[in-house]
Amino acid sequence: MEIIFYSTHCPRCKVLEAKLQQKNINYIECNSVAIMEEKGISSVPCLSIDGEIMDFGKAVKWVNEQEVAW
Repeated sequence: MEIIFYSTHCPRCKVLEAKLQQKNINYIECNSVAIMEEKGISSVPCLSIDGEIMDFGKAVKWVNEQEVAW
């Protein structure tokens, strides 16, 4: 599973990042605004799970539903 975390290090980005880390979910971080614009991302944070881009609300829900990875 490929997880990409799109972030500009805003307060909401930090919340989602902390949730990912609490669940020990491995992810790649992308901070390139140009790449985000290319993908049609207009607000951050977002997660891309195997190519499916989720906005903040959906991303938080997805992370909360995951089991803690050890």
